[in-house]
Amino acid sequence: MKNKLKFSFKKYSPALVLLSLVLISFSVANSTNDEKPAKPTNDPIFISVTYTGEDEVYNNNPLEENEFYNPILQGWYPDPAITRKGDDYYLVCSSFAMFPGVPIFHSNDLVNWTQLGHVLDRPSQIDVHDTGISQGVYAPGITYNENNDTFYMITTAFAGGSGNIIVKTKDPKQGWSEPYKLNFDGIDPSIFFDDDGKAYVVHNDAPDEGKELYQGHRVIKIWEYDVENDQVIEGTDKMIVNGGVDISEKPIWIEAPHLYKKDGLYYLMCAEGGTGGWHSEVVFVSENPTGPFEPAPSNPILTQRYFPKDRENMVDWAGHADLVKGPNDQYYGVFLGVRPNEAGRVNTGRETFVLPVDWSGKFPVFENGLVPMKPKLYMPEGVENKTGQKGYFPNGNFTFSEDFKADTLDYRWEGLRGPREAFMKKAKNGLQLNAFETHINELAPTSTLFYRQMHKAFTFTTTMEYRPKSNNDLAGITCYQNERFNYTFGITKKEKDYYVLLERTENGESTIIASTKIDLDNPIELKVQAMGDNYEFSYSLDGEEYKNLGGTVSGDILSTNVAGGFTGAMIGLYATAANNAKPE
Repeated sequence: MKNKLKFSFKKYSPALVLLSLVLISFSVANSTNDEKPAKPTNDPIFISVTYTGEDEVYNNNPLEENEFYNPILQGWYPDPAITRKGDDYYLVCSSFAMFPGVPIFHSNDLVNWTQLGHVLDRPSQIDVHDTGISQGVYAPGITYNENNDTFYMITTAFAGGSGNIIVKTKDPKQGWSEPYKLNFDGIDPSIFFDDDGKAYVVHNDAPDEGKELYQGHRVIKIWEYDVENDQVIEGTDKMIVNGGVDISEKPIWIEAPHLYKKDGLYYLMCAEGGTGGWHSEVVFVSENPTGPFEPAPSNPILTQRYFPKDRENMVDWAGHADLVKGPNDQYYGVFLGVRPNEAGRVNTGRETFVLPVDWSGKFPVFENGLVPMKPKLYMPEGVENKTGQKGYFPNGNFTFSEDFKADTLDYRWEGLRGPREAFMKKAKNGLQLNAFETHINELAPTSTLFYRQMHKAFTFTTTMEYRPKSNNDLAGITCYQNERFNYTFGITKKEKDYYVLLERTENGESTIIASTKIDLDNPIELKVQAMGDNYEFSYSLDGEEYKNLGGTVSGDILSTNVAGGFTGAMIGLYATAANNAKPE
């Protein structure tokens, strides 16, 4: 995939640019070459990376000519929302505390996707610098307004005092505006534009004070929206769903609403049941955009909650969906789901799936969304599967290789709580990470370049050139679920000796699993290999023989089940000048 982002500071604020330049200048102050720092240095150079997915489901279910794999976006790309202009489809996902925020994808056929970049790609748009990884940017909605030929992305940002915000553009391929702060509380907003030019925002909210009936009781509200001033109209808010389909059954977490119009009727589709094992999608109908809304008699229209937990190729937690009319006027729905490993744990996070939707009757129903989902789908008529080719996003089993020689960096590499450009620069033989004085367990920007875990079984290998100056310096790999649950696998120094160590952090408590003294005459290769719940870390000093460190360890702390939150596991290239992991 070659849709990439330039190594450039032009999008960032002067203060951030100054900070970044100071960091870079400090790291190369004693260098005789701008591209390759003199040694020893506490700034590692990562020469190459290879990620290979090895899931059995793809080996056991090879594609036929007219098929494609589901999910369409593997790894944690949750809360998908979709819109269409002509033959162009645009899809966005939640990003939480990652930076840049809100990845955006483009397709002409709903099968082959390219990543355009990110909607929130500037610090002036979003501030997540001190935010827990599962805070930040939640549940974006994206909608094309035919009335003024403009795209809108609306979201909730639990960081930087932003709240609910909206940005817009005439062309998603050319970047987005600064945010407009919206005057309402609640989460999961989406925007709807009616044929008459009027606009509405729907969102999840708490019941009025004193009217909460049970834990998880939520409501859906609607506001009229002023398109000229990009603001909800004061006093127009109205509750249109209380609790869910049937409040007598105490449904929980009615959320992620989307409003549609078809055949003169208005449809409100929402997630219900929470984002775990009882997750589902439900739909309501009305003759008016502000209600009253009546639930469909066939709800839910999508769920995987009723089936045995030991089913083959299990997909679970399906919900949080959005609809679009696809090729040949066939409706499709994108939604999140998970694929637990053999231990029943979710390490890859909430992924983006797609299913055709039958809307031949009054209400939409996800085709095969109420039976155990399969790993393959039939392609729309006339579509060719090009995933993984010519810049299209890969799925199934694939190998991703990066040698950092290009002038641009793949969009799949992300920072945490701040721009990647603040801690990295190109070097003659790779990518140099400038080590911040923060470590991986802090609620602060870290010098870490992250790649999502996209398979239950994978191998991730990197070659690194590095000689730490002191025991405060460490660089290598982190396998990361969040700031309180992760593994650190890297090189540090103790007195005059170099060590490779493996540290496990569980619920904020860190333990050295193993460490060993090594020679650093040549670049070192670090490898992490996972087979479901089992992870192994190894290193090579000669590029041929790998030595395991710490045996086989559990991936439990990298799962949503144990670590909580809304993200999935990631593998990061990591450097710190505030190391507190000491070799034994």
